[in-house]
Amino acid sequence: MQGSLWADAQNQGNQARAPDIDMSELETLFSTAVATNASEKGATKRGSAISKPEIVHLVDMRRANNCEIMLTKIKMPLPDMISAILALDTSVLDNDQVENLIKFCPTNEEIEMLKNYNGNKEMLGKCEQFFLELMKVPRVESKLRVFAFRIAFSTQADELRTNLTTINDATKEVKESLKLRQIMQTILTLGNALNQGTARGSAVGFRLDSLLKLSDTRARNNKMTLMHYLCKLLAEKLPELLDFDKDLIHLEAASKIQLKLLAEEMQAINKGLEKVEQELAASVNDGAISVGFRKALKSFLDSAEAVVRSLISLYSEVGRNADSLAQYFGEDPARCPFEQVTSILVIFVNMFKKSRDENARTVEAEKKKMEKEKASMSTIKGSE
Repeated sequence: MQGSLWADAQNQGNQARAPDIDMSELETLFSTAVATNASEKGATKRGSAISKPEIVHLVDMRRANNCEIMLTKIKMPLPDMISAILALDTSVLDNDQVENLIKFCPTNEEIEMLKNYNGNKEMLGKCEQFFLELMKVPRVESKLRVFAFRIAFSTQADELRTNLTTINDATKEVKESLKLRQIMQTILTLGNALNQGTARGSAVGFRLDSLLKLSDTRARNNKMTLMHYLCKLLAEKLPELLDFDKDLIHLEAASKIQLKLLAEEMQAINKGLEKVEQELAASVNDGAISVGFRKALKSFLDSAEAVVRSLISLYSEVGRNADSLAQYFGEDPARCPFEQVTSILVIFVNMFKKSRDENARTVEAEKKKMEKEKASMSTIKGSE
């Protein structure tokens, strides 16, 4: 570097030239140090280090390390792992393990790199050895994805069926509840009475979201809402309707279900089944390695197809019922979809229960007050 002694030496030429060295003398004087016992041991160590074969790494070190960590968690000899994959054995590999195996399937570049490697394959690293095992299986990534679908299918199908059934049950409960029907008629009557003499005083129905306004409409004394009055009226005239919420046991659960998500689940199952069919057809040409795999996959496909057929039928039924719920209240399903209908109904039910319970507490408090006053009057009369 500029300004260093080395740079100065270059500039000074012969002035900074080192003296000539007698190499034979140098070797005689200092080569004896190499022959000492300690040095010989060192030489032996160096020799053994050189002769010891080194592990060959072809895959990116970070990916290789992560792959090895993944393999230590599975704790299974590679041949046994491959056998479990080809047998679709869910008792040996779980979903998380299969998903991790998918992440570490060799890329096309890695496959080519291993194919072009001409050295001793036994000297390759654990990741490379793992890749070589996977490469023995035709379309191994496709088979692993089919395996993952096979593991998740039962749970996925059961959850979808449960949600679809919940929607059907909730729809049926709402439409068949005579108590809810009577309450809706009572609300209409109240509305017409309040709007008597106006253009809205002879309505034959009302928009569903009007139910949410019952708690906003307050009496002149500001102590009671129209919802409180509805509950008071029913308590006096039709007390058997006050527990109408017991008819709607699936309503709240149904209100938390999004039809769009169910459609996506249905589509995912259908696509997964298509992949199974494609891999089953492709594996015909795999040879002996895929005989057990094809048998296991065919068995799964037969049972899964029956399950999916019933789900498709149930899904179509739910679509019709979801639309019919909006139509039941005189709404357009396109403008007031199922999710909106159930959300409004859940809010209405909760507001009704709250007002019903508040009315009951008020009545109880007034009753106790009257009893106290009565007792007080009796005490006064007794003292006279």
